[in-house]
Amino acid sequence: MSQLQHQMDQLKLQVRQLLKQYAQLQKESNRLRQELEKKEQQLVHKDGEIKRLQPHADAAKLGAGLLPEEEKKELSKRIDAYLKEIDHCLALLNQ
Repeated sequence: MSQLQHQMDQLKLQVRQLLKQYAQLQKESNRLRQELEKKEQQLVHKDGEIKRLQPHADAAKLGAGLLPEEEKKELSKRIDAYLKEIDHCLALLNQ
């Protein structure tokens, strides 16, 4: 009987250790999820900042004559799209 009792005690000890490890892993998992969410929010913020600053960078490159031909064409297309949108808005205002 004492051997059976000893095995039961060992099993209880192992279960407690596993439960403790599980709780620690859950805690770590929650911390990592929060950190990931924070990093994702920072990434969204940085993407927005890049989009906001891109026209300034393009204008600076254009002014300095540093744009490669392909980027000049792309910038020209974007400017044309902006002008069309402005013309459309003006047309709507004149109605």
